[in-house]
Amino acid sequence: MPTLPSHQHRKMAEGFGVDPDRYDRTRPHYPDELVNRIISTSPGRAVLDVGCGTGIVARQFRDAGCTVLGVEPDARMAAFARSTGIDVEVSTLEEWSSDGRLFDVVVAGMTWHWVDPVAGSAKVASVLRPGGRVAVFWHAFEMPAAVAAALADAFAQVLPDAPVKMGTTQGVALYQPGLDKALDGFRSEGGFADFDQWRFDWDRVYTKDEWLDQIPTQGTMTSLPAEKLDQILSTVGAAIDELGGSFTMKYSTVAATAVRSG
Repeated sequence: MPTLPSHQHRKMAEGFGVDPDRYDRTRPHYPDELVNRIISTSPGRAVLDVGCGTGIVARQFRDAGCTVLGVEPDARMAAFARSTGIDVEVSTLEEWSSDGRLFDVVVAGMTWHWVDPVAGSAKVASVLRPGGRVAVFWHAFEMPAAVAAALADAFAQVLPDAPVKMGTTQGVALYQPGLDKALDGFRSEGGFADFDQWRFDWDRVYTKDEWLDQIPTQGTMTSLPAEKLDQILSTVGAAIDELGGSFTMKYSTVAATAVRSG
């Protein structure tokens, strides 16, 4: 059976709203260097946040002095973002109507793989002012081998047929195909220039409780029955205990970016 493109896995894409509070509490923010670089290389501060979720990216741009509109297909996530002061319209990017509005920046944090790359690139081109920047970005991460192995083993036992595997492939290499696909979409659409990739490396220390709190927000974990999720958390928690109860995660925030020409 052919593997579906990631943007067609709508059940998974819209499963993150099961627990917006946990998602917002546990998901990492983005490097200030990334936010500042996007703003400083854009013609203004009107930002469209694609798949804004609970508003993590949107709040960072707002706090940096931007006016932000979020587009989010999950009404539960959108409601949370609104509760933090973010203006959100509920829709996928492909179906969203801009009503003639134009933006200086279009961003997507950990969400562009849920967007049809052809239709999404066309919509971005239609809403960016000349000189406006699109930047789509992801957190790549490298966890300690013992934690990765425990997560991979537990996940394989609980969900052997899942379309996304956990713990098996990590780091920037996992996201390079997505970066390439995004840039290919912008190139094929036309009307873009200055194609580039950016990378920002940083570390974060997680306690066992902090990491186990985040695991349920990841991919197919959001729909797992409690007993299966508990099995995964127990296995991973034991591995972290063996490391002394905490570990350092090595993050690389990677971005694909282009500028609207014309």
